[in-house]
Parts: sequence; C-alpha cells; structure tokens
Amino acid sequence: MQFHLNRFLFGLSLALDCVESELLGITTHHGFRVAYLSMRLAHLLGMSEQERFDIAAFAVLHDNGLAEESLSSGLPAADRLAGVEISPVHCTIGETNIAAFPFQTHHREIIRHHHECWDGSGFFGLRGDEIPMMAQIVGFADYLDLKCQLAEPGSRERAGEFIAARSGSVFSPTVVALFRQLSANTGFWLDLRDPFITTALERILPVITQEMTWERILEISRVFSRIIDSKSRFTLRHSSGLEEKTAFMANHFALDADTRIRLRIAASLHDVGKLAMPNAILDKPGKLTDEERLKMSEHTYYTRACLEKIPGFEQITEWASNHHEKLTGTGYPMGLGADRLDPWCRLLTVLDIYQALTEERPYRQPLPHARVMELLACMTADGELDGGMVDAVGRAFA
Repeated sequence: MQFHLNRFLFGLSLALDCVESELLGITTHHGFRVAYLSMRLAHLLGMSEQERFDIAAFAVLHDNGLAEESLSSGLPAADRLAGVEISPVHCTIGETNIAAFPFQTHHREIIRHHHECWDGSGFFGLRGDEIPMMAQIVGFADYLDLKCQLAEPGSRERAGEFIAARSGSVFSPTVVALFRQLSANTGFWLDLRDPFITTALERILPVITQEMTWERILEISRVFSRIIDSKSRFTLRHSSGLEEKTAFMANHFALDADTRIRLRIAASLHDVGKLAMPNAILDKPGKLTDEERLKMSEHTYYTRACLEKIPGFEQITEWASNHHEKLTGTGYPMGLGADRLDPWCRLLTVLDIYQALTEERPYRQPLPHARVMELLACMTADGELDGGMVDAVGRAFA
C-alpha cells in the first residue's frame, strides 16, 4: 500500500509529546517546535526534501528514549524526573529504538549526538564539525525550546540573549547565524505558538508516501510499541506479548495474510495512548481512586487520536482503540455496544485482558491460566465478553 509517513509520524508524535510534557515539565508540542525550527534551518542550508523530512523525523523522535531512561534509573516514579536529559542514556536508547524507521537518507547517529556541544563538552566529546550537521540543528532547536519556551510571550528576547551567550561554545556559530536570519520576522515567532505550530509544520514538511507492505509497517510500528512498553516496568512485555498472542489466534482462525498482519499492528499499537498517562498512576501499588481510574480510562481515546488520521489505518484504529469496550456498552472510552464491535475487536479485548492478568502489576502477582479463565468466564456470564472468543483463547493457551 502507499503508506503516508507524515501522517504516521505526526500521529504517533502526539503520544511522545505527552511523555516529554510529563518528564521535562514543558508545554505541549515541544517535538513539533523542534521539528519546525530544524526544518527551517535545514532549508536555509539547502538540504533536499528527503533530508528535510528526515530532520523533521529525527526532531519529533529525538526524546523517544526518555521513558526508558527514566525507567532504567531504578528510582520511584516520583523521583525519576530529575535524572532525565542530564545523561547520555536516552540518546543511546533513542538511537537504538529508531533503527527500523524508514528514513529517506543515509544520515544516522543524529539522536545519539543531539546533545553534543560545539566546544566538545557534550556527552560523547564530539567537537565542531565532528558533530553531524543534523544533530547540531536538532540539538540547537531542542535546547532553545527547553530553555527559552519558544511558544510563550517574551521568547524572542530570551532566545536572542541565550544564543548570544553560547555561540561558539554550546552552539555552532553557523547555526546561530542562520537562526538570527530566520527569526528576524514576526511570522516565525507566531508559527511556534500552540494554535499555529501544527499547521505551520504541515505547511513546510515535504509529503513522503512510500509503497510498503503490511509486514514492513508492522516493523515500523514496533519502533513505537517498544517506547510504549517502556513507560512502566510492569508493561515491559505487554504490547509485544499481545502481538504474539494475536498472531497465534489469527493463525488459529485461519485469517487471510493481510488481516493477520493488520491485527498484529493493532495489537502492537493498542496502548500508545498510555504514553499520555502519568507514571504515578501506572505504577501505583494500591487501588486507584475514582479520579485516577477516570484518567486511566482516557488512554484508549488517545490511542484513537494518534491512529485515526493515518490513511489505510481505519480498521486498525478501530481494533486498537476499542480494546476496553464491552458488549454491554459499559466499556470505555466510547461506550460502544455489541453492534459496533466486530469479531476481531472482541478477540483483542479478550487477549488484552488475558495478557494483562498474566503479567505482574504493582498491586498483584501474575495470575495462572486457570484463574484468568475463571475471571474471563465471569465477565462472559455478565455479557461483557464474547463467549466464543473466550473459549477459543482458553483452549489455545491452556
């Protein structure tokens, strides 16, 4: 199929934006602002359309390793924030995570080196032109937005003072000069504000579509499922485990090849909305309050918001975002009933519950197969789950 890389990248960036907001304490659309500024600078340097697409992708994905770095610190969720962005761990993790992303050019090591400094004082000690130009640009845009809050009033003055003090040390004098040229007009600063940044970015981003098999799209989806599962130590295998079980059941039902792969993509991305959920809720060892439970129920809405604008993902979006709906209409977030839930929505719901119950959670140990099937039988008796799907899953994983 013709896969629309822009829409895929922009859709999933919504979830990454939530991680950055939580861990870095910054306003929304940080990744979009970094992408916009990076592309404008790349254009002044005469980079090709393919290079400008890639630098936008690197910019959107530059902090994809934050959640995993935060998790690997071993600190309680409430204490993790202080450690992110001050070590090279997220740079290395981020570079590894994106290995399967379909960049259009040969440029690599951009995320690994986006915290290098012109004078060699960065994480890996690269100096001057040893730092890849794309990494120089993305790092400049990232640091400038973090420190100067480019979407907020007064940022023009703050940014001017900030770069003047760091030209030739933290930042390349060439990049600083280009930024001064770029930022001389009022429209540039208005583009960076939240009401306008998405439209401004879409206006200048080269549209890249690519003929791609569903198998290749599944590989790209796993780039994001790894990031999703890294949000909490209790979900480190959730998306990949659900994908494996979905593949097994798709073969069990002898589904055609395209449906099998699309179901696996849905399973891989079904919890992308959890990136928008606070770790204080995901890792809470006790019972959630009513307010916390309501917040948690939002994650499937975010999944839909991330996926629904991707051409060709219409059915995948339904399967992925309906995995907490119930046949009785008492599920969330849409309260859909049996008439709106096709067989494979019903299958993914059962498999998601099965996968979750067989995993450790902060408030309980993993449950054995027999106990899980007892709980699924109770939900079936209440009319919430499809009994045929429950029986099939029970036999398959007995």
